[in-house]
Amino acid sequence: MYTYTTEDFARRAPEAPKQAQIAPEQDTRDAFARDRARVLHSAALRRLADKTQVVGPRDGDTPRTRLTHSLEVAQIARGIGSRLGLHPDLCEMAGLTHDIGHPPYGHNGENALNAVAPCGFEGNAQTLRILARLEPKVLIDATSYGLNLTRASLDAAVKYPRTRTNADGTVNRKYSAYDEDADVLAWARAGHTDDRPPMEAQVMDFSDDIAYSVHDVEDGIVSGRVSLQVLWDFVELAALAQKGADAFGGTADQLIDAADRLRSLPAIAAAADFDFTLRSWTGLKSLTSQLVGRYVGAVTEATLASAANQELTTGLGRAHGNLVVPPDAEAEVRLLKTVAVLYVMDLPAHIARQDRQRERIFRVHEYLRAGAPGTLDTVFRAWFEAADTDLERERVIVDQIASMTESRLERVADKAAAFDGFL
Repeated sequence: MYTYTTEDFARRAPEAPKQAQIAPEQDTRDAFARDRARVLHSAALRRLADKTQVVGPRDGDTPRTRLTHSLEVAQIARGIGSRLGLHPDLCEMAGLTHDIGHPPYGHNGENALNAVAPCGFEGNAQTLRILARLEPKVLIDATSYGLNLTRASLDAAVKYPRTRTNADGTVNRKYSAYDEDADVLAWARAGHTDDRPPMEAQVMDFSDDIAYSVHDVEDGIVSGRVSLQVLWDFVELAALAQKGADAFGGTADQLIDAADRLRSLPAIAAAADFDFTLRSWTGLKSLTSQLVGRYVGAVTEATLASAANQELTTGLGRAHGNLVVPPDAEAEVRLLKTVAVLYVMDLPAHIARQDRQRERIFRVHEYLRAGAPGTLDTVFRAWFEAADTDLERERVIVDQIASMTESRLERVADKAAAFDGFL
């Protein structure tokens, strides 16, 4: 296992020993295991149970939510990390946190909040903000340190190690820290000599891709929205491959070649004939297991075989090493992601639903802003009243909306509609 340093285990704020022990302290967990537990027990993670993954949390009996997706990402990340010699709890924690900053309605809600937030909204930056400031755990002299995670844990959650605004004034589309949280990012990134995300974040990122592509295809098949028969429909496949290349990168030819490889797998052919029988259900579950193993094995083998990684005297961990994703595996994941997402996203009913979702967020934003601080929850009200600028106050309002579950947002939207001016 990679040797993490005392700086990796450092926390932003000191913590006193627990005072309520009946017996002498017997906790043998290390700091990363404690960090994993803090995230697992957080309210922010629980709220993901009522936030959209691809379809809504109330669509069907067993749809994947942001919470179940995060649990799957965490498990995959733990497996990859263990094989690479990373700390398994650290990798699992990164997987648990990777979507914790998502607002109601997933990426659609993210776009809506970004449209109304003067200083921007980004789910990854909101993740850092939740972990380091918003989630209640450690409070010292009226300053909240959030979950007060170790440096390595906070770093592992940073997929895009940059702030919203660059030194030259240009604005990044993807980033992991708002400009006002630059100090937190700088603290978490101490020890890095380049702009690469840490190894643990790289593992989390590809684990997200695996879970997204494999498990969301499973959901799509069960819901009837997706059929793997498209892999044998070469006209539709060509159109799909072009859409996938436009949306997720690579070329259409690479995705068509990926389809050729997938068609050769017996489990793919079996899932293409899914008919809700017990045999089909077990075959579908076998497919997801086989595909996850296929991509975990591919990335770990390629990473360990990398000449650059083998030359490292430190081993793979945090600021050392690069995750290597073989091109064929990457293309297959992109194709499956395309199948999972675009068949749902292109439906007219889904597009209409997304329009309604954005309208709700706009309505709630106007309602909270017009009535603030009285319309805000107690914690957010205190932050609003302590803010020095309009931009800081606006950030508090956006923080509250982002923290809502979809059920609560819809209740507040209905309440807002009862007032003149919010119809």
